[in-house]
Amino acid sequence: MKKNQADRKEIIAYYNLTSVINASGTMTSLGASLAIPEAIEAGAAIQNNFVRIDELQACSSKVIATSTGAEAGFVTACSAAGITISIAACMAGSNLAKIEQLPDTSGLKNEVVVQPGHLINYGAPIDQAIRLSGAKVVSVGTAALAHTFHLEDSINENTAAALFVVSHHTVQEGQIPLEDFISCCQKHSVPVIIDMASEYDLQTPIALGADLVIYSSHKFLSGPTAGIVAGKKKFIRSAYLQNRGIGRTMKIGKEGIIGAMTALECWGERDHKAVRSKEKGYLNYWLQTLTELPGLKLEIHPDWTHNPIDRLKITVDPKTAGLFAWELADRLAAADPAIYVRTDLIEHGYFFLDPCNLKAGEEKVIGNRITHTITEALLHKDGCSYDFSKWRRNGNESALRWPEC
Repeated sequence: MKKNQADRKEIIAYYNLTSVINASGTMTSLGASLAIPEAIEAGAAIQNNFVRIDELQACSSKVIATSTGAEAGFVTACSAAGITISIAACMAGSNLAKIEQLPDTSGLKNEVVVQPGHLINYGAPIDQAIRLSGAKVVSVGTAALAHTFHLEDSINENTAAALFVVSHHTVQEGQIPLEDFISCCQKHSVPVIIDMASEYDLQTPIALGADLVIYSSHKFLSGPTAGIVAGKKKFIRSAYLQNRGIGRTMKIGKEGIIGAMTALECWGERDHKAVRSKEKGYLNYWLQTLTELPGLKLEIHPDWTHNPIDRLKITVDPKTAGLFAWELADRLAAADPAIYVRTDLIEHGYFFLDPCNLKAGEEKVIGNRITHTITEALLHKDGCSYDFSKWRRNGNESALRWPEC
């Protein structure tokens, strides 16, 4: 039977997709964030129009400059693309022949210095985003301890750029502070690239003198999938010109550009206090409804990189709760609707409930499902059946079965 086109409005049912409640945060694997209506409407409005992309990107540059305090900016496919393009810019500059030459870096400065504690995996290795440009990764210090003297010793005549990553994934202790990192690089005339993909602070890195700063449109900004690159005009121009080379594989359409611009404009008008109040209400509800469940320890956990958001940390005692933390997460994900929690550190026996992408009423669904899952595990005594190593293997094996999900 042919599908009724009117049914496309119910897009989840139309394609028989899994209905998801996102208590994980701004995760790309779940679609990142709920887009604000203004960004959706702007993207739809431009779809049936032709535009000069360079002119639209020049408009985006003004919006980005206003929002970040930068001299200029542009929009690309995602923040990972922004990293690769920015590094390419620091090697090839605005030389059109060199832009076409990449990722062959013959005759170019091609080393990028980065602290090993920042060589994270955000769904893919960050060093791969560097290497895609043709650049070589040069580690500064050790994973748990890096000083500015390590940074200075790593800089030489082949250094093209320095990369600094702001993320909860990075090692949080023993790292060179952002301000010192930028200052040291400036002293040696090394361009500084800052990855701020999932951060609220749109202005500090620019104010500190960073040359290129990268943000995600589709995380806290609640725009479409896109990367926003802000910085000094010289470097932004060079980065934008990489679209004539390796950046072509990372291009973004008119709807993504206008959607990201709109998300930035609306960010300055958003009632952030009201958003925080709503999120606090979800956290308080969980504290009230889950506190008596056996085997769970509940704590409010502030954001690792000081974004103004709190999460609920749930530590699971398998002896009392009847199942491991990763089993609880798996059973929540297997529910209908599927509930995804933040599992970055689950090997330590805890996970987080992130309120930033919840729709009203979903907090109650989550609370009820956790209660039901713990109760059932204790009743049937079917938990604690697989360890963390098997949980990790299950995840990799599942990925290798795609497109059979």
